[in-house]
Amino acid sequence: MKIRTVMGVLICVALVTGCVSTKTYKQSLAELDDARKALESSKKQLAELEEARKALESSKKQAAAEAESLQKELVDVNARVASLASGKTTAQEEIARLQQRASELEAETARANDLVKQLSERDQELNERLKAEAAEKIRLEQERAARVAEIQQQQEQLKAEAADKTRLEQERAAKDAEIQRLTRTHEELTKSLQAEIAKGDIKIKQVRDRLTINMVDRVLFDSGQSKVKPSGLKVLKQVSDILKNVTDKQIRIEGHTDNVPIGVRLKDRFQTNWELSTARATSVVRYLIEEGGVDRANLSAVGYADTKPIASNETEEGRTANRRIEIALYPKDLSEIANQLKP
Repeated sequence: MKIRTVMGVLICVALVTGCVSTKTYKQSLAELDDARKALESSKKQLAELEEARKALESSKKQAAAEAESLQKELVDVNARVASLASGKTTAQEEIARLQQRASELEAETARANDLVKQLSERDQELNERLKAEAAEKIRLEQERAARVAEIQQQQEQLKAEAADKTRLEQERAAKDAEIQRLTRTHEELTKSLQAEIAKGDIKIKQVRDRLTINMVDRVLFDSGQSKVKPSGLKVLKQVSDILKNVTDKQIRIEGHTDNVPIGVRLKDRFQTNWELSTARATSVVRYLIEEGGVDRANLSAVGYADTKPIASNETEEGRTANRRIEIALYPKDLSEIANQLKP
C-alpha cells in the first residue's frame, strides 16, 4: 500500500567507470521495470485517495447541512418555548415536550458539529496525504527518467565496447596475416640469397612483424664507392623481385660505415662518412624504384655513418661488419592494413 515501502526495494545503480557487462545491463532493465510498477501503483493509490477525498467532502457538506438544519430547528423550538412561556399558557406538557426536544436538538447539533470537526480533520489529513503522494509520484517519475537515461548510456557503452572489440579483432587478424606474409617473404629471401647467406655476407633476421636484411658493403659496392657494382646489381635484382610484392610494409634502406675517416683521395666526393653512407643508401633505393619495380611510396633512404655499429671498430673484422647496407621492413599503421584487407 505504501509507496515508500515499495520503493525501498529499488536498487540504485552506481555509474560505472569501466566496461558495462551484459549482466549489469539486464539488472538495470529489471530495476527499471520495478520502478515502472511502483510508479503505476503510486498513480493508482493517488487516484483512490482523490476519490476518498471527494467522498469525504460530500459527507462533510451533508453533515454541515444537517447541523445547520438542526440549529434552525433548535432556534425555532426555543422561540416557541419563549412564546408559550410569555403567553402564560397552561400547556405545561407542550412546554415540557418542546423543552425535551430542544435538549435533544442541542445534543444532535453538538454531535453534528463534532462530526463536521472530525470530517474537517479527516479532510485535512487526506489533503496532506494527497500532497505527499503527489510528491512521491514526482520523485518516482524523476527516478524512472534517471534510470532510463542510465540504461541508454549503458546501451551506448555496450555498443562502443562491441565496436572496439570488432576493431581489435580486425586489427589482430590483420597483424597475424601481416606476420604470415612477412614470414613467407623471409623464406623467399633466404632461398634466393642462400649463397650469400652461406658465405656470411648477408644475414636475414625476423622478429615478429619486422624483418632486416643485413649486407656487408662488399656485396654491393667497391671500396669507397657509392655506385652498385655489377655483381651487386644481381643481388639487388633477387631482393627487388621479392620486395616489389610487399605492399604492407615500409622499407627503409640504411647506409652504415665504420669509424675510419674518409681518405684524402675521396674527399672531393665524400667529405665524411655521412655523405658516403647516405649516397650508398640512395643508390640502392634508386635501383629498387627504377629497376626493381618497388613502390616508391614504401621506400626511404637514410645514412647513419658510424653511429650505429654492430661490432667493435677496434678490429678489422668488426669494421667489416659495420660497413653494411641494411634493408629494414617494418609495419605500416594497423588501421591502414585492416582497411586494405576489407572486401
